[in-house]
Amino acid sequence: MTKNLYMLPPDLPVPQDDGACDHLAGRRLPAIALPGTGGRAVTLSTEPGWVVIYFYPMTGQPDQPPMLGWDKIPGARGCTPECYAFRDRYPDLRRLGAKVFGVSSQPLEEQREAAQRLRLPFDLLNDSNLALAGALRLPTFEHDFARLIMRITLVVKDGVIRKVYYPVFPPHLNPTDVIAWLEQQHSGEAVGFSV
Repeated sequence: MTKNLYMLPPDLPVPQDDGACDHLAGRRLPAIALPGTGGRAVTLSTEPGWVVIYFYPMTGQPDQPPMLGWDKIPGARGCTPECYAFRDRYPDLRRLGAKVFGVSSQPLEEQREAAQRLRLPFDLLNDSNLALAGALRLPTFEHDFARLIMRITLVVKDGVIRKVYYPVFPPHLNPTDVIAWLEQQHSGEAVGFSV
């Protein structure tokens, strides 16, 4: 059986907001360094300005068989389309002054393979020990003996969480939502300066 990592099936279950991320807005990120696919450790709390952090369960690999039951888990499927969408909208996010990082608990070697195969212009960060996810009390789920982070996007400014997207569905449209929100923030700042 072959699989298409780039397209979402039409009958995926839609994740529901269970309130698991209600505590995040306004919170400061903890000072935790995560290894990245670019070869350096990144401490997201010390990144200045706007930072978009999208947490995702795991990217599939084209040479591996489909994961049993994966499409039945609400919000699990769609990591590759989401990565592609952040890649394609990366120039717009940079124009708005935002850096982008993807974070998952997937092994770093698999993240490196995905970053190279998908030609990502930003780092994927490794949280295999769930240090950041645990400190933020992010929702997780278990699949095939692996603890994975639910799909969540945080928009952070100077280390403080300003906007939370959870649940994220469909994942490939999330960058568009983030860009629209950032544009509103920028227009509000411009109005504030002109008064």
